Amino acid sequence: MTYLKASGMMLLAFCFYSFTEAQQLKSLSGANSPQDDQNPVWIGDNTLLFSRAFHPMNLGGETDPGDIWMTRKNDAGVWEEAIHRADLSTDGYDFALGLEDVLTLLVYHKGSGRNGLYQYSKFGKDWNFLRQVNFEGLEELQGQLLGRVAKGGKLIFISGKGADTYGNEDIYVSEKIGIIDWSKPVNIGSAINTKGQEMSPYFNPSTQMLYFASNMHQGASGKDIFISKKTGEGWKEWSKPEKWEQISSNGSEVSVTFISDEEVVWSSTMNSDGFADLMTFETPIPLEIPTEFSPAPPAISPPKKAVAPVPAQTPQTEVKITSLYPNTSIGKPEIQLSQLENLANSSESPSKEMPISWLVIDAKNKKQLDFNLSFFTGSDEIKLSNSDSILISTLEEENVDEIKVISEGFFPKKLKLSELNRNDKTVVLLTKLEAGSVVLLENVNFKRGTAELEGGQTEESLSELAAFLLQNPNVKLRINGHTDAVGDPGLNKGLSLERAKSVRDYLVEKGVEFENLRISGWGGTRPLASNATEAGRSKNRRVELEVIQ
Repeated sequence: MTYLKASGMMLLAFCFYSFTEAQQLKSLSGANSPQDDQNPVWIGDNTLLFSRAFHPMNLGGETDPGDIWMTRKNDAGVWEEAIHRADLSTDGYDFALGLEDVLTLLVYHKGSGRNGLYQYSKFGKDWNFLRQVNFEGLEELQGQLLGRVAKGGKLIFISGKGADTYGNEDIYVSEKIGIIDWSKPVNIGSAINTKGQEMSPYFNPSTQMLYFASNMHQGASGKDIFISKKTGEGWKEWSKPEKWEQISSNGSEVSVTFISDEEVVWSSTMNSDGFADLMTFETPIPLEIPTEFSPAPPAISPPKKAVAPVPAQTPQTEVKITSLYPNTSIGKPEIQLSQLENLANSSESPSKEMPISWLVIDAKNKKQLDFNLSFFTGSDEIKLSNSDSILISTLEEENVDEIKVISEGFFPKKLKLSELNRNDKTVVLLTKLEAGSVVLLENVNFKRGTAELEGGQTEESLSELAAFLLQNPNVKLRINGHTDAVGDPGLNKGLSLERAKSVRDYLVEKGVEFENLRISGWGGTRPLASNATEAGRSKNRRVELEVIQ
């Protein structure tokens, strides 16, 4: 996919656009997906790591906020199809910070009992878990953490929301003080950090330049990439940040990594609503990086976070919504702050459970969908009032254990109560009912080594599929059976075909037209994940539905 870029400026309340020399941008060939692809990190050897959120192959499934994936640039300059790195991921939030040295990769985890920064050691083409590093104060940073180890492995720049932030996420720096020891992160000051978000820092020690995303510095439209140069010995001494016009758009640009002095990769939504893709230039062109920088305004201290006393009988407080965008911004604001008159910082007020917030998206084109919800206790559907503003605690009281998300023209999806997000939007990706679409047939089990269906959950799942197909009688499907690669390939192919046949037979018994269902058995020839681990082999043993018509 190729885009043409243009830059814009605001003048005297009129908007004039002056087109720069056309710069052809492209997404990274096979590296991108309909999911959220961010935080590219170049580790040499033609290899790029990045975080992919909400992908069904992630260890935490489609609600997983980020696993680590890898793409390589081949000799023809083509970015190859991305590969899931289960050996570097958990079922929580994961991102790579880069190489500490040629054999040691630093990775941040938040999930599966691993919470913090960890070292992985390279062995051939694999990464082996080594140990957790000591990073004092890392657990105190909240919000969306993103960061990078600077070349040389002596500095880590990281973004997050701490006790001394100026607004939302700020940028911090930590220095290596031992073999596995890092200093407590230090806020790098008001020249860089604002009341908005400053994120995904990349620091080049040789040029002393810091690249970061911000939605508050002058000229920001969404989040854009800004560049600042270190001007003194201390970590709070920086030039005035300059917007990197060459790669900024009306969407959000969040992360930058340099492949060479002439080639760069970054993430961009290209608009305010979509998930991010990894972007680069169609052909390497001279990078237009500023060479002169202006002094930053005088430093200011971060606002105090203390909570003002609240009277015993608190009058109703007025909520004022203030956009965090500067006047020069164009595009859709991403962040707003609620300022309560009686509180110095509303985020410090007593917590209150919020209704479930949903974001239902077409997995192919990333468009938001209208949807309906159904609630289940076991296999029984129950009715709930005010389902648009329902609380998780209410679902627990009603013994709801699953919620079905339904959108016309899409395969429905069931979520367990544990998969709902209490603190943010619950993201649900739905697959459109159109030719070429492929969905995983979930909760369908077979007796070990056989094609015999097993368990009440299997019957329930296939019964729901049958009902869906009866409501859509013109849909034709191919049922694809798959195994892992362990054992005899011929036997595996036969078993996968028999399992696909068992699924077809069940659907036909429920009234689905035989002619609408075809079957194929692929054995272990189409793996989703590595067969080197049990987690990978488990993902490869599956049945998929492919829409033919």
